[in-house]
Amino acid sequence: MASTNDLKNGMVLKLDGGQLWSVVEFQHVKPGKGPAFVRTKLKNVLSGKTVDKTFNAGVKVETATVDKRDMQFSYMDGDYFVFMDMETYDQLHIDRKVVGDTANFLVEGFEATVAQHEGEVLFVELPAAVELTIAETEPGVQGDRSTGGTKPATLETGHQIQVPLFITTGEKIKVDTRTSDYLGRVNS
Repeated sequence: MASTNDLKNGMVLKLDGGQLWSVVEFQHVKPGKGPAFVRTKLKNVLSGKTVDKTFNAGVKVETATVDKRDMQFSYMDGDYFVFMDMETYDQLHIDRKVVGDTANFLVEGFEATVAQHEGEVLFVELPAAVELTIAETEPGVQGDRSTGGTKPATLETGHQIQVPLFITTGEKIKVDTRTSDYLGRVNS
């Protein structure tokens, strides 16, 4: 149990009959009249849905113990992604449904944060940006070097994103894992 005065970003709360909600942001509010309260933005750990919720200041809320470990993606085994704990070398099979959109950016050897609660994997989180190679994209046409235009490109993971016209097949680029946006070339 924790008090709403102790809330921190990333803390996981157990609300609404055992559902797990992660604190995205919080703000303590002390109005001129009336009691103080805490305004929060919570994200459902399993569904990803975000809601705004207000708590009275000092109210007790149940916290959930979430074990976050850095693990390395090893290989695919059917519909399961196999991750290896870098400290114990234990392997963990995680269902494709749990990995979700993160699969669009996973390449063997990538490190990710795997969050577990009571032995159940909640989510797999990659860094905000990853470096991937362009597997295939149309060649740019002379004169396309000006600002602006984009074209579709397929990453080495099979995921398709929009890149500037001057990017070519085989180039290594930086991609935002939250939005699938092109962030820039990687200088080798």
